[in-house]
Amino acid sequence: MTALLDTRRIWARGRTVDKAAYVVAAVLFTSGLVHLVILVASGTTWEGPLSYRKAMTFGLSFGLTLAGLAWATSFLTIRRRTALLGAFTAVSVVEVALVTLQVWRRVPSHFNFETGFDTVVSYTLAAGGGVIIVTVLGFAVAAWRTTTLSPSMTLALRFGFVVLFAAMVVGAIMVADGVTLARGGQPQLAYTTAGSLKPVHAVALHAILVMPALAWLLRYTSWPERRRTRTIQAAAVVYTLLIAGAIIVS
Repeated sequence: MTALLDTRRIWARGRTVDKAAYVVAAVLFTSGLVHLVILVASGTTWEGPLSYRKAMTFGLSFGLTLAGLAWATSFLTIRRRTALLGAFTAVSVVEVALVTLQVWRRVPSHFNFETGFDTVVSYTLAAGGGVIIVTVLGFAVAAWRTTTLSPSMTLALRFGFVVLFAAMVVGAIMVADGVTLARGGQPQLAYTTAGSLKPVHAVALHAILVMPALAWLLRYTSWPERRRTRTIQAAAVVYTLLIAGAIIVS
C-alpha cells in the first residue's frame, strides 16, 4: 500500500515533461501490445524485417525504456533534465512511428535504400539512434555525479545507466554494420548481422528499469542499508552474467 501511495505521489509531483513522458510511454507500449495481437491473430511470420513483430518489439521496448528513464532520472541531480528527457521522448515517438509505418507499408524500416522515401526513413532512424546515445550519456554522467542518494539506489542507477549506454552503443554498431552492408549490395546479410546482436541489446536495454526498481522496493523492507546495497551488488552481478550469456548466444 505504501509503495502504491508513493507511486501516486510520483505522478502528482511530476513535472510536465515527466507526465508527458509517462503518457507517451503508455501509448508506445499499447502500440506494441496491439501489434502483438495483430501478429498472433494474423498468423504471419515472427521472423524477418517485414514482420509485425518489429512494430511490436519497438513499441514495447521504447514504452518500457521511456517510462523507466523518466522515473529513474527523477532521482538525479541534473540541470538539463527537461531538455534531455524531452529529446528522448520525442525521438522515441519518431523511432516507433517510422518502424510501424514501414511495417504496414510492407517494406524494411532499417537498411532500406530502395526509394528516396525509404532512404530518408533509414537515415532518420539512424540519426535518432545518435540522439538517444547523447541523451543517455548525459544521464549516465549525471548518475555518477549524484551523491545525495542512498548507496543502494546510487549503485542501482549508476549500473543501470552504464548498461543502458552500452546497449545503445551495441545498437549503434548494429546500425553502422547494417548500413555498410546494405550500401555494399548485401541487404540480407545486413539484417542477419544486425540481428545477431539483438539478444545483447535487448537484455542490456532494460537494466535501467530493473535495477532502480529493485533498489526502490528494498526501501520498503526492514533491512539495513548495508544489506540493501549488498543485494543490489548481487543483482548487478547476476545481470552482468545475463548479459554475458546473451553475448555467448549471439
